Amino acid sequence: MVLKTLDVLGPQHGFGIARRVEQISGEQLALNQGTFVSTALRLEQEGAIVSEWGPSENNRRRAFTG
Repeated sequence: MVLKTLDVLGPQHGFGIARRVEQISGEQLALNQGTFVSTALRLEQEGAIVSEWGPSENNRRRAFTG
């Protein structure tokens, strides 16, 4: 679901990805921050995603995954 979300929406920060997974699942799944971080790290180590730092919509520094 994380990869599908990134495929559809493009690079996102963790909170946006977690909220989208909840929406797609009809609120049946919830990703807390710890779950998402470990999932994103594993996907990055496997070469499935790349994370980069950049400004968020409110100009704060965040990691974006894509």
